[in-house]
Amino acid sequence: MDREVTTLVSHEASSAQAQPAVSLSAAAPLRGSVLVLIQYDVCEEIRLDELRKIFPARKAEASFKKAPAYVRYQRTPVEETLEPLILESGERLAGEIKYYDYGVVSLEFELPFSGDWDTLIQLSCRWTSDTNFEKLASRVARQKLERAAPALVKPYKGEWLQEDYFIFHVCEIEGAPSADELLASQRDRIAQVVRGEMCTLSEGERQEILQSRISYYPSDLAVIGWDAAFIYDTAAGAETAIQLLQYANSQLLEFRHYDELLTKELENVYDFLEVGGTGWWSRWRTAQAASKLHTVLLDVNELTERADNAIKFLSDMFSARLYKLCAQKVGVPDYKDLVQEKLQTAEDLYRFMVDQFNQSRAFVLELMVVVILIIELVYFFRGKPI
Repeated sequence: MDREVTTLVSHEASSAQAQPAVSLSAAAPLRGSVLVLIQYDVCEEIRLDELRKIFPARKAEASFKKAPAYVRYQRTPVEETLEPLILESGERLAGEIKYYDYGVVSLEFELPFSGDWDTLIQLSCRWTSDTNFEKLASRVARQKLERAAPALVKPYKGEWLQEDYFIFHVCEIEGAPSADELLASQRDRIAQVVRGEMCTLSEGERQEILQSRISYYPSDLAVIGWDAAFIYDTAAGAETAIQLLQYANSQLLEFRHYDELLTKELENVYDFLEVGGTGWWSRWRTAQAASKLHTVLLDVNELTERADNAIKFLSDMFSARLYKLCAQKVGVPDYKDLVQEKLQTAEDLYRFMVDQFNQSRAFVLELMVVVILIIELVYFFRGKPI
């Protein structure tokens, strides 16, 4: 992949020609880009300082609207520019890869477009349903991580957990409508873009989608969906939502990993207890199982805290509200709650197993005292004349 241009077989070439302009009508020309975010959970930790020694890379500086000094990464991820990808249709995608210290890599590909609302809807349907591109992204990530291997801590074997997200960023619309004007005239099409649907959606579905909208100025708009977002803003202004959507999806990926890890550990504990872990003598084996479970609990607590606190919001209420909206729509709170519930279950099981072991130990100690007392009595009576 390094220093070469890759050609990807695409489903079909989409029309990207600008249409005749009619202000705010269905044929109003648009200009912007499609951003494809593909993220993988590849290891337990990435040593970012070590990574910077392996290849030239740059820090991913946080660029948020309003008070950027008060919004910062706890451990700034590292970015590397990828070679452009050229699709069979002739479309050219710029790319970059971002490495987070908690073991997630995020690939971002950008495809410029210009056209009308129908063009944008077609692009949304195409990209949200195309699975061929994911295979290429996986190959790119694996090639990059082969070189970055010395910086990876406990890399995962086999298939990686993956999250995809699509951002349809419109930076220019003829007539420069405000957010309110845009919603009044194009609410149906915006909803279709967010859902990746060619057909007009029902009023109820449209209202549900547009409830997840947010603006900072009268001239910008972000509508956040669970797997895609529509952003109307300048290139610089859109960076806030783009970076927070990347971060929220990386969090979702981590919590999915912890959920699977805890599910497997709990299943192992249940199997252990089911095959005899509650018997008096077999309870001695629970000490090792309890110790392993407790180690997993500590590791998960540490890693979830690291992923949860990767970005700090200090006095920047808009970015905090935008992040909360992004996280809620992609499902971070739901998976976080699942992880917390399983952590609580694991903690209860750990206490139960420790109690079982302590009871077994106390029983054995009491039995030893009784045996010693019987031996002493036997010797006492044997040495006494009849």
